[in-house]
Amino acid sequence: MTSETRPAPVVAAPIDRETIVGSLQGALSAKNDAARLGQQLAGQIDRIYFVSCGAPNRVMLTLEYWLDHYHSGYQVKRYFPAEFMTLEPELDERTLVVLGSKSGTTAETVEAARYLQDKPCVTVGVTTTADRPLAQAVQHVFLMGETEQAHTGIFIVLQALIGGMMHARSGWPLFESLMRSLDALPEVLVESALLSDARGKEDALKYQNDRILYHIASGPMFATAYVFGVCMLMEMQWMHSTALEAAEWFHGPFEILDAELPLMLLLGEDPSRPLMDRVVNFCRKYSDRLMIYDSRDLPMTGIDPELRPMLAPFAMQAALNRFAEHLAELHGHSLDTRRYMWVTEY
Repeated sequence: MTSETRPAPVVAAPIDRETIVGSLQGALSAKNDAARLGQQLAGQIDRIYFVSCGAPNRVMLTLEYWLDHYHSGYQVKRYFPAEFMTLEPELDERTLVVLGSKSGTTAETVEAARYLQDKPCVTVGVTTTADRPLAQAVQHVFLMGETEQAHTGIFIVLQALIGGMMHARSGWPLFESLMRSLDALPEVLVESALLSDARGKEDALKYQNDRILYHIASGPMFATAYVFGVCMLMEMQWMHSTALEAAEWFHGPFEILDAELPLMLLLGEDPSRPLMDRVVNFCRKYSDRLMIYDSRDLPMTGIDPELRPMLAPFAMQAALNRFAEHLAELHGHSLDTRRYMWVTEY
């Protein structure tokens, strides 16, 4: 008679305040150096390129949005590393290229950093530890330390860098408030998770048998729609889960809507909110299967009211993570399970 080893049951991870807050202390420390570098570079740079894959690329989407909104005066573009190298955009000594990778080993991002080493530009990277290939390939590196909150950690560091640049170049008045608000962000993640846990469990129970889920958002909140839909539910739950821009919803995608299709609608507090109000009003006419998450429902304690729109996508991500945790338990499918990523050659 042989015994079989049964896999451990999947259980929603508890909300561990010490782990969440503690794992962002490295990013909070690095943000001060990043802000100082931003202030130093402000007058030396005309063009900013953001170059990363996956979640870091979407973090950079939020930076790109606010640089545009505040009329920063910088030319700003965002790339995936593989496309960046094939496109070969203009580079000179007044170009800043910003790269990010949690692991510091993301092949395309490291290759892009090495591609830039003999180019006339300034390079900045953010990752976890100094021994990572990305850390060793850029001119200026910011280290967060080992963390499971890398998505928010990369934002904290790079928003401080960009905030410092905008303040030094054009007197952006919210810089000091930004630095205080970033310090408050780790506790905001805990607060948002605790507030949203019961709802996340309820939604997970209601939608556990759906394998198709679209997420709609606008402006910087689209970063959260993408990271949650693609980097979590598609990657970690193998669901047909993808993000749609509110600005494009009425130009084709809305034809998919019927009474059966579940939608997750994410509302932020930035200038693009009216686009999502229109989407919500339309969808309510034709479906009751809507999960509407609004950052106005999150207290975001310690965040300057003027900066709530900028930090809301990250508070929202913490809230949505509870849905993913409970869904993983109901599916019996751990969020750590992969078929291909880090498993096969690709």
